[in-house]
Amino acid sequence: MSLRVLPFALSLLFISSSSLNIRMAPRASIAVFGATGLTGREVTYQLLAQDVPVRALCRDPSKLVTPLGSCGEDGANKIVENDNLFKFKGDVTKLDDVEKIFETNDVTGVVISLGGKTSDVGKTMLTDGTTNVIQCMKKYDVSRIAVVTSIGTGDSSNQAPFFFKVLMGTVMRSIFEDKNNQEKLFTQGIGSDLDWTIVRPGGLTVEPPTGVINVIDGEAGSIARADVASFCIGAVLDDDWEYVRKTPCISSTGGTAWTKDRSANARQGAMA
Repeated sequence: MSLRVLPFALSLLFISSSSLNIRMAPRASIAVFGATGLTGREVTYQLLAQDVPVRALCRDPSKLVTPLGSCGEDGANKIVENDNLFKFKGDVTKLDDVEKIFETNDVTGVVISLGGKTSDVGKTMLTDGTTNVIQCMKKYDVSRIAVVTSIGTGDSSNQAPFFFKVLMGTVMRSIFEDKNNQEKLFTQGIGSDLDWTIVRPGGLTVEPPTGVINVIDGEAGSIARADVASFCIGAVLDDDWEYVRKTPCISSTGGTAWTKDRSANARQGAMA
């Protein structure tokens, strides 16, 4: 009986993946954590536009929609479907969920753009989740990573406008403690030997991308999330990236004017 089964079993090895309608995970993909957030959507959209495969861990994959900045009002808020997009439902604070992103051994870079209200995600989500990502990066031999934090973290506190410093020490105290601990994982912790870039943007807007990104030493101005995404993509794809193991503060044109876009348009699609 085994002799009759063997030819059939062998024949299965030669059936093409297309005939079975199987979509195989490609090599050289970028892992995105926080892909359903406003900046993460931009990162995902722009990578796919460059034909770069994306592996995204989402608490709610239905919230991975097209971004307002790059797509405009008519094109925004549509579910992203693409042959190069691999969506996984999970929680970044659970190591097993994070490892699902890496287990095919095709990830060559990582972008972390996590966020959310502390009351929803907990006081240590950024640190705990990033720790899991670092552990998986080391296990699967991945070195390039861009991590979006904020102006005001680490040694950039003097680059934040006065009113923002007040928020950092009051209503935003918990989230900034988490952000600072997240950064320390790279500046003095388990991720220090990775090829990391900590990205500290100024006031985030959902304007169209300007294509102009200034790395600044003084008080931070505003920057479109689309431009932040472009900077992060450079950090994980460019061979000659100059900010490896650095913590650049970035803003766009317009001097040091500060704008935090909290309009209804900016919040299209709840952050996950």
